[in-house]
Amino acid sequence: MFRPLSLFIGLRYTGAKRRAHFISFISTVSMIGLTLGVAVLILVLSVMNGFDRELRQRILGMVPHATLSLYRNEIQDWQPLIEELENQPKVVGAAPYITAQGMLTSHGVVQGVLVNGIDPAYEPRVSILGEHMTQGQLNALQGGEFGIVLGDLLARSLGVQLGDKITLVLPEASISVAGVFPRLKRFTLVGVFSVGAELDASMAYIHLEDAARIKRISSGVEGVRLKLDSLFDAPREVRRIARTLEGGYRVSDWTRTHGNLFQAIQLEKKMIGLLLFIIVAVAAFNIVSTLVMVVADKRSDIAILRTMGASSGTIMRTFIVQGGYIGCVGTLVGTALGVVMALTVTDVVAWIEQVFHIQFLSAEVYFISYLPSELRWPDVAVIALTSLLISLLATIYPAYRASQTKPAEALRYE
Repeated sequence: MFRPLSLFIGLRYTGAKRRAHFISFISTVSMIGLTLGVAVLILVLSVMNGFDRELRQRILGMVPHATLSLYRNEIQDWQPLIEELENQPKVVGAAPYITAQGMLTSHGVVQGVLVNGIDPAYEPRVSILGEHMTQGQLNALQGGEFGIVLGDLLARSLGVQLGDKITLVLPEASISVAGVFPRLKRFTLVGVFSVGAELDASMAYIHLEDAARIKRISSGVEGVRLKLDSLFDAPREVRRIARTLEGGYRVSDWTRTHGNLFQAIQLEKKMIGLLLFIIVAVAAFNIVSTLVMVVADKRSDIAILRTMGASSGTIMRTFIVQGGYIGCVGTLVGTALGVVMALTVTDVVAWIEQVFHIQFLSAEVYFISYLPSELRWPDVAVIALTSLLISLLATIYPAYRASQTKPAEALRYE
C-alpha cells in the first residue's frame, strides 16, 4: 500500500508539464504502445477463438464425431445397433450412413463431390444440416425419388436451382454390349444448405435408400455415425464402445479428417499470443527508459525530498506510482479498445466487403467465408493483469535507482 506522500508526488510528477518535452513524448509513446499492444492482443485472440468456435460448431457439426463400420460387410440390423449405441454413456445420437465419391455434372460443369446417403429421420441426431437449409427441406429427400441436397457453393458452381436435374458420375464402369461406360445416375435438386464453410463446395446428401442402390448394396448400411457430448472424448469413447460390441467394428473419428486443422488453429493461437505478448512487454518496458530520464531530470527534487526526511522507500514508491500510472492508463484504455474491436470486427469486415465488393475469406480457400470473433472474458482478464504486472515490474529498476540518489552529489552543482 503506497503512502499518501508517495502517491501525491508521483501523480504530480505524472501530470506536471516537464521542461524536457522529449521525456513527455517518450512517456506518451510508451502509453500509446501499451494501449495498442493490449488492444491488438485482445482482438487477435478473439478472432482465433472465433475460428476455433466455427470449426467446432460448423465443420464438426456437419462431419461425424466418430463412425463405426464392419471391416468387410455392411451392417445389416442397424436399427437395433443405433438403439444400443444411444444407450451408451456420452453418446448423444447415432445415424446410419452410406458414402460415395464421384463427380456431379450439369450445364457442362463438372465438380468432384462426396455423396452422403442419410436417413432424414435420423440425421438431425448427429448433424446440424437441417438447421442450415437455405432452400428446400431435408425431409424432401425421399427413398426412390433420387433427390439430392447440395451445398450452396457447389450449387452455384454447377449453376443449378431447385428442381434442376444433376448427373452423378461414379468412378465405376458398367460393361455392356456397346462397350465400357461410367456409371451415371440422374438426380433432382430438392434442397440447398449453407454453413459458410468449405463443406458448402464439396458435400452432397441423398436418401439412404438411393445411396444403397447406386452403391449396389442389397441390404444394410456401410456404417453408423456418432455424436458425443464431448468432442475431445470422441477418439477414446468410440474405441471403448467398439470393444463392447460384438462383430469386430472398425472405428474412425474427426481427428483423422479435421484434426490437423484444429491443431493448426490451436498452435497459431498460441504462437500469435506469444508474439503479441512480447509486443506488450516491449511497450511496457519503454516505461523503463521513460522513468530513467525522469529520474535524471528530477535529481534535484529527489535530493531536496531526501534532505527534508523522505526515506529511500518513499522515493522508490513515488516513481513506482508514476510508472504504474502509465501502465494502468495504457492497459485500461487498451482493454476497452480491444473489447470494442473484438465485438464489432465481424460486422465491420462484413460492411467493408459489402461496400467495396471484396471478399477477404473465401470458403473455397479457407474453411469459413467470414471473419469470426468470440470475446472470452478470461482471456481479457489474463491480458490486462499480465500487462499491469509487466508495467509494474518495469518500474522497479528506475525507482530503485532514484531511491539511491545521494543528496550531496545531486545538489553539488545546483
